Amino acid sequence: MNRDYTKTVHACFMSYIVQAIINNFVPLLFLTFQSEYSISLSRITMLVTLNFGIQLLVDLVSAGVIDRVGYRASMITAHILSAIGLISLTILPGLFSQAWLGLFVSVAIYAAGGGLLEVLVSPIVEACPTDNKEKAMSMLHSFYCWGHVAVVLISTIFFAIAGLKNWRLLALFWAMVPAVNMILFFKVPIAPLVEGSEGLSLKSLIGKRIFWGFMLLMVCAGASEQAVSQWASAFAEKGLGVSKAIGDLAGPMLFAAMMGTSRAFYGKYGEKVNLKKMMIASGILCIGSYFLISLSPFPALGFLGCGLCGLSVGIMWPGSFSMASASLRGGGTAMFAFLALAGDLGCSAGPSFVGIISGYFGDNLKIGILGAVLFPVVLVFVLIGFYKSGRETGVFIKSNEEQMNCDI
Repeated sequence: MNRDYTKTVHACFMSYIVQAIINNFVPLLFLTFQSEYSISLSRITMLVTLNFGIQLLVDLVSAGVIDRVGYRASMITAHILSAIGLISLTILPGLFSQAWLGLFVSVAIYAAGGGLLEVLVSPIVEACPTDNKEKAMSMLHSFYCWGHVAVVLISTIFFAIAGLKNWRLLALFWAMVPAVNMILFFKVPIAPLVEGSEGLSLKSLIGKRIFWGFMLLMVCAGASEQAVSQWASAFAEKGLGVSKAIGDLAGPMLFAAMMGTSRAFYGKYGEKVNLKKMMIASGILCIGSYFLISLSPFPALGFLGCGLCGLSVGIMWPGSFSMASASLRGGGTAMFAFLALAGDLGCSAGPSFVGIISGYFGDNLKIGILGAVLFPVVLVFVLIGFYKSGRETGVFIKSNEEQMNCDI
């Protein structure tokens, strides 16, 4: 790969670290917000819903805008919004008579940046001249996980040294990451995703039945991941009765580390693995992890369930992107935007579903997570449908190299 495009890929890796900060920093403060601002669990749930809801809305409207504005300007805007939103967390709650309104506005700002990043990063990497798109995509998404690990680890160390009361300083620190990465996108080259008129029109794209299958797959992938990820810290503290430091390390950080491990493994050995088989196996493991988290009476097994869940969901999001890219040639920005929209819909629906079910049963997060097992179950059935369809039509794919040359 051209050295200049290597810099582009590295900047995209950093962009997914920004995405990890946006999605995972505030959940570490859920109980802090609850006590400091007297916010109910239902309003805390709304922060998650708002974050992914705004990202979903941006995914929807960006499909027709990014190609006109340009990828570079859109990327720079995404990083600016991300930085401003994180900085606003430290200011706006004190400016509103109801502090939760300030939190909502701050989340809405950085969520807009996150939504743009979700649409932009994958197609930029897809357009770079790499030999194996699936491996590059999985390695890209692994940086979201390592960003998640860094957010939890650095935040936990900071809270242990400086105390929870100084969380605003940490928010300013995290805001520096998108601010610095924004500068890189003024310089790195960005290749076009499709040449000239090669891309599928939006009408042609949505007219394909397989496209809607991938949309459902992305909804379930996002929900399966975030239903546990967003509640892991609060679940460890309240459901398993451990301290915040231990809860953060053994909950969300273990989840993220295992998710990153599975993505890094696929990024290194992806050409030797049947993607659909691996995703079906991952879905089944995810179902088992949900049962282990919600039904185990022992905290250690609950933590193990969080780790297994992270391991199982790691391949779901990048795998769905790779399968769609190979099957819908020329999908372009519209395809990535709508897949991101579906994924963010799942990211919003999963944790919101957990919060609603938990609230109905007296804030019992174990029951909420048990109810969310619906999402990985549906995902497995969709993948089995893809698998059988491939066998019946004679294009069953044995490796990802072959996948690049045929449709599902």
